[in-house]
Amino acid sequence: MKGATLLSGAPSSIPAAYWSAERQALRDATREFAMKEVLPLANRLDPVQGEIPMSLRDQLAKMGYFGILIPEQYGGLGLGIVEYVLITEELARAWMSVASIIARGNGLGAGFTSEMRERLLPRMARGECLGAFALSEPDAGSDVASIRCRAERDGDHWVINGQKMWCTFADGADFLLLVARATPYDPANRHAGIAQFFVEKPRGSFPEGISGTPMRKVGYHGWKTWELSFDNFRIPLGNILLPRRDDEDAAEAADKGGFKRAMKALSSARVHTAARSIGLARGALEDSIAYMQQRIQFGRPIGDFQYLRFKVADMATQIEAARRLMYSVADDLDHDRSCDVEASMVKLFASEMSERVTSDGIQIHGGAGYTSDYPVERYWRDARLTKIFEGTSEIQMRIISDAHLPRPKS
Repeated sequence: MKGATLLSGAPSSIPAAYWSAERQALRDATREFAMKEVLPLANRLDPVQGEIPMSLRDQLAKMGYFGILIPEQYGGLGLGIVEYVLITEELARAWMSVASIIARGNGLGAGFTSEMRERLLPRMARGECLGAFALSEPDAGSDVASIRCRAERDGDHWVINGQKMWCTFADGADFLLLVARATPYDPANRHAGIAQFFVEKPRGSFPEGISGTPMRKVGYHGWKTWELSFDNFRIPLGNILLPRRDDEDAAEAADKGGFKRAMKALSSARVHTAARSIGLARGALEDSIAYMQQRIQFGRPIGDFQYLRFKVADMATQIEAARRLMYSVADDLDHDRSCDVEASMVKLFASEMSERVTSDGIQIHGGAGYTSDYPVERYWRDARLTKIFEGTSEIQMRIISDAHLPRPKS
């Protein structure tokens, strides 16, 4: 596999406002790990749609990457969103799927009860207990409020019926966070009754009442993405999470606005996606610079031609602009400053940028870029997905425009 060279002078700095010796050391350690351990596996496994090996997951756990956001009292690193996106960018530069799997430990315990935090968070930090998120449905993607998967109370259990789409890692996860309706769908109040449920499951399979079909994807290889069917699947009444509090009855919790609280977690997820987008674009830029110095045409390296040099300048500028916006939003999240709109902005800007830059990388590689012999095509395929998941670019535009203009009358 050619390409995939990290250049010592490649622009991938931590903006000065967020720099510290500790963060610099964390970035350097993650970069070394990504380039030495992750990238060779990505180059070998992605072309054959192989899965992320358990040995690599064990290494990620040893580095602490599943517990970046988990408090130290539970065995995590106790760091913030700034460090989370720093690590994510470095891993995504090697393989976006690996930058994504760390989210299966980080950030999925927000709605846990005290008992669940004590029991699960230490295991999540060690990579021993990872989750998957089941939200979208065949007829409910961007319009989350239209979900129809039902959770009906039956004695001391919830009975789940319905379908879920785009549930990545559903098979390998130890639990699912399922978003379903605990009250009947009401067209006049579509958000009411939406809640999260904790579904414990055996790793590598599905329990009775849940069946799954893997989806055929263009990219995002390394793990499977599933369509799930719930057929009278039963879970204990206490397994309702958002918007439940520790002291709140499970049945009462179902009616208290779980939609808004569930959606709030998307801000950090969108900044995480921005970091993944930037990592992919960096991979394309660094590989393109290396290729331009190696490829000879008309008796000279193609890196001598002004148009391609200016193309690199444009790619590098777009990446740095996205990175600085990303760190600003990450810092806002770390300091509990309201930044839902800004999170949408950075997700929109970074994902759109990533597709452009990775496409430019393929163009610089010429015909070689359209083969699987060079990693740049992987960056391009995965970058295209960043414009879709965690809210499409169009949804981000709607959020941003609604913050600046009166909402259209329905």
